[in-house]
Amino acid sequence: MARKAVFRRRRLSLTSLIDVIFLLLLFFMLSSTFSRFSEVELVAAGAGPTAAAPETRPLFLKLRADGLRVNARDTTLQALPAALAELSGPGPGQALVSTARDVTAQRLTDLLLVLRTVEGLKIQVLTPT
Repeated sequence: MARKAVFRRRRLSLTSLIDVIFLLLLFFMLSSTFSRFSEVELVAAGAGPTAAAPETRPLFLKLRADGLRVNARDTTLQALPAALAELSGPGPGQALVSTARDVTAQRLTDLLLVLRTVEGLKIQVLTPT
């Protein structure tokens, strides 16, 4: 008569798995950098004066993942202040920012940081539909 092979199951210890997960978590927390952290003030749109016409024409900015257009002219983020100074008249103006669907939040934040350096510029971000 043949003997049946009896296999006993050993309990799996999770202590080493927990140690490895903790070490990975510690490694990624210590190796991460948060040097690009910045703050952008966002203000909700409110009702403005309806009877008064704007003194200057608004600037239209189209932000895409691969480029930026100001009043249908291609430009870069670095050249944006010069382009705004060339296109806007004297006094504070208004900038309407339209974003494409593939634009990341970081790219929009970079644009808003550049626009914040222009004094008196009112910025309105249009959401894609």
